[in-house]
Amino acid sequence: MIRIQASGGLSDADIERMVKEAEANAEGDKKRREAVEAKNQAESLIHSTEKSLKDYGDKVTADEKGAIETAITDLKGVLDGEDADLIKEKTGALAEASMKLGEAMYKQSQAEAEAKAQGSDKAEDDDVVDAEFEEVKDDNQKSA
Repeated sequence: MIRIQASGGLSDADIERMVKEAEANAEGDKKRREAVEAKNQAESLIHSTEKSLKDYGDKVTADEKGAIETAITDLKGVLDGEDADLIKEKTGALAEASMKLGEAMYKQSQAEAEAKAQGSDKAEDDDVVDAEFEEVKDDNQKSA
């Protein structure tokens, strides 16, 4: 009978130590994951807000535009850190500041949609012919 036995096995003490290390690091891993997720959301919001500001910045007041730009700068300033709560706080501030920009974008798209709808209604009205008709039989035709 041949018996195969692992020669480099871990002792119970080693296993216990590794489990405790994993538990101790779990909290740190969770915090790092939260920070990474917060940074990703922040960077996405910064990108979309900067693009919207470029396209629709003239639709908001100078004060509103300034508040949005300040919120972007503040958020960019905390992205290098690992404080997920601070990043979330500044992301929320930017989201709130950029609401006026979102409203302006919405109003413009509504106005464009209404103008398009009115234009298409007008075009349809031009093509409509309202008429009455009456079928007239020719007496000269023979019945089949």
